[in-house]
Amino acid sequence: MEAYNEFDTESVAYKKAKDKIKEIKGFYYNLACFCIVIPVLIYINLRYLPEFHWFWFSIAGWGTGVIIQGMFAFGWVPFLGKDWETRKINQIMEQGRKREEQEQHFKN
Repeated sequence: MEAYNEFDTESVAYKKAKDKIKEIKGFYYNLACFCIVIPVLIYINLRYLPEFHWFWFSIAGWGTGVIIQGMFAFGWVPFLGKDWETRKINQIMEQGRKREEQEQHFKN
């Protein structure tokens, strides 16, 4: 039975690693698109409507999204802190364990 648990743990770790790679890859794709599209928008704006620089709105909106996506992809989320996900999982598991204990206590 212990070998099954090891395999199960490895498959969970593999899936987590694969999901993380997919997240990082998505960030790089988004960043590349940002770096290609924004100069085109700047050119279009300055060429056809130089008196109003609307490209700043695109840079601010999309740039903020790219920064936030990068922070999550690389695990640097200061407002959640380091190992936030692990702590939250442990907290939820502990709440579930306590709930089960209470149910067992009421059944007896």
